Amino acid sequence: MTARVSVEDVKRVAELANLELTPDESRNMLNDLNAILDHVAQLSELDTNSVAALAQISELDGTGGEGSLRNDVVVPSLDRSEVMAEAPETDDAFFKVPKVIER
Repeated sequence: MTARVSVEDVKRVAELANLELTPDESRNMLNDLNAILDHVAQLSELDTNSVAALAQISELDGTGGEGSLRNDVVVPSLDRSEVMAEAPETDDAFFKVPKVIER
């Protein structure tokens, strides 16, 4: 049996994500999250004993491994004064942007 998402769970996740959901959106989210959990439960039933455990896909044979990554080379950055001259608003060290989150 798959763990089920409750209406309270949906409300809490919406609050944490700073989302305002309508009742219809909450019902849809509840259905969607429970469908995702059902799908994950199906996946957990698969036999993965013959599948190698990986931390990175590049560890697979034939994917190029370390040789497929570019060399880490230090290159000069853009000149700060030139970049800041193009910005609409700065304090000469950082870009200034309008506040977008009200909380």
